Amino acid sequence: MTQAEEEACDSSHRAPFPFARAMAFGLGVLRLSSREFWSMTPRELFCAAEGVYGLAPGAPTRAALEDMMRQFPDSQGST
Repeated sequence: MTQAEEEACDSSHRAPFPFARAMAFGLGVLRLSSREFWSMTPRELFCAAEGVYGLAPGAPTRAALEDMMRQFPDSQGST
């Protein structure tokens, strides 16, 4: 197994679930009761957020990325 594969399997490298933000959204924005909030799955909460804020933007396509790289090349000289 490569180091990258080991790191992908190691959960300690993952960001913790943002409970404070999730609670602020569920209890504050959606006005859910504690019972309703804690009975939701993270996926259900994510879908509710998309319903309020719209779909999260996806990654750019390869063509869009190449176009941005042409428009904004990395500088070749030292600063």
